[in-house]
Amino acid sequence: MFGIEMAPFVIFFIAALFAALTQGWLRAAIMLAAPILGAINLWLTPEGNYWALSLLDFELNLLRVDRLAVLFGYLFHLAAFIAIVYSLHVKDRMQQTASMLYAGSALGAVFAGDLLTLFVFWELLALTSVFLIWARRTDQSYHAGMRYLLFQIISGLLLLGGIIAYAYQYGSIAFEGIGLSGLHGWLIFLAFGIKCGFPFLHNWLTDSYPEATPTGTVFLSAFTTKVAIYALARGYPGTELLVYIGAAMTCFPIFFAVIENDLRRVLAYSLINQLGFMVVGIGIGTALAINGAVAHAFNDVIFKGLLFMSMGAVLHVTGKINGSELGGLYKTMPKTTILCIVGAASISAFPLFSGFVSKSMIMSAALNNDHTWVWLMLLFASAGVFHHAGIKIPYFAFFAHDSGIRAKEPPLNMLLAMTIAATLCITIGIFPELLYQLLPYDMDYNPYDATHVLAQTQLLFFSALAFVWLNLYKMYPPELRSVNLEVDWVYRRLLPKAWQGLVQLKHTVNQRLCAIGGQPLLRLSDYLSKQYAQQGVLAKTSTTGVAAFWIVVMLLAYLVIGLF
Repeated sequence: MFGIEMAPFVIFFIAALFAALTQGWLRAAIMLAAPILGAINLWLTPEGNYWALSLLDFELNLLRVDRLAVLFGYLFHLAAFIAIVYSLHVKDRMQQTASMLYAGSALGAVFAGDLLTLFVFWELLALTSVFLIWARRTDQSYHAGMRYLLFQIISGLLLLGGIIAYAYQYGSIAFEGIGLSGLHGWLIFLAFGIKCGFPFLHNWLTDSYPEATPTGTVFLSAFTTKVAIYALARGYPGTELLVYIGAAMTCFPIFFAVIENDLRRVLAYSLINQLGFMVVGIGIGTALAINGAVAHAFNDVIFKGLLFMSMGAVLHVTGKINGSELGGLYKTMPKTTILCIVGAASISAFPLFSGFVSKSMIMSAALNNDHTWVWLMLLFASAGVFHHAGIKIPYFAFFAHDSGIRAKEPPLNMLLAMTIAATLCITIGIFPELLYQLLPYDMDYNPYDATHVLAQTQLLFFSALAFVWLNLYKMYPPELRSVNLEVDWVYRRLLPKAWQGLVQLKHTVNQRLCAIGGQPLLRLSDYLSKQYAQQGVLAKTSTTGVAAFWIVVMLLAYLVIGLF
């Protein structure tokens, strides 16, 4: 059928080519076949290094297969399959082609054995994914896509600069542990941090993901940030700074998510929150912590994808996504409501759901390594997740007040994709060993001991009680028709006002100069206008004959001067 050493990205790139040239059921069949064939190919490929090339005395390794890469490889094939099923009703050639190239680029990045190959796919991730934002074809999506692309290009430039410094210092571009030992380490760290949504570098995510198409957001939530998590796990395990960055990432999005009206933007903030748990695990760096981080990345793609799919279904059938405009949809969309609740339970880490079996690993690792304050922050963040994603999303979309909207269920393919994701959320939650056997390090860990179950159950119970109490006494932030600004205040408010101030300063300076220079400036302006304006003396044209005559006169004058 095909060689067992086939790089996974090749299959997706070929499928993208055929998706661009075909249509109808044939295009759908090709797109569905790509992740299935790719997963089989990956299963048949033994660990090792393949597709080695030499370039300028450096060795490129396009296919490095080990347990860490394989985990993300299976994850991306699974995510691509679910997202493709979810988007089968879409007839947009550009969007379908871009999604296949995007998934292939993510696979190329996680199997890259050297930094230069990583850089190529790092940039392809940006170039292919932005079309999923522009595919919505609105002014907001166009501008959001441009801002998204700007951040991604800056990330790529930082990565390239770090690679050059790394190669200069070590004479190698192998993608192994990097650390923060020099300029190259910090440049690459910042490049990874932008794509991972570090604090103050995260706004591209909350700005652009809600502006993408309903199906495009599902693809976006699966790949870019998870490639960054993989890169951090590969290059910076045990970097203590990541523990504190990750802890901040788990907490600050909660405050914005609780007051946000756009429910897909709530999920974008929630995505940063979940990335924070993974970053903390990578920063701790122990086998349990790394396993917890990558396991949570695996689960997050599924349950966050399920939540994005449910909100995409609401947007698809109602044309609305603001909590203030929705409510009461459970009456006509009961299947979507149930599937959304499964995703909400998973992200909230209810026992017997997938989030519980991975998040508890990270929190246990924090306690085991004396990060007590970080553990308390993660505990607070877990309660916040339940508020803004576990309760707010299903409550304001499907319950709360009755908006009067009587929408039908989304297309069958959308329901099927959500059902697959929901089934995986429950299956992994009940049988966590199915996921644990794929993790990079062997371990003996049982998430369902009495301490974990009781602590998490109590946390969820009191968090739910707080929501009910705040809601009954009208103290919970209402869903308002508003736009909330945070870091984007810099380019939405500060920079425009600064530019207006500069323009006003220029106008004032011109007025002062005119007042001081007055008449001399006016006379100079009149003189220049007479000489150089459209009807001025020096602006007039001459005939060819007149020009030739004066050239002859100048040549004769030159000869006369030369003789004497």
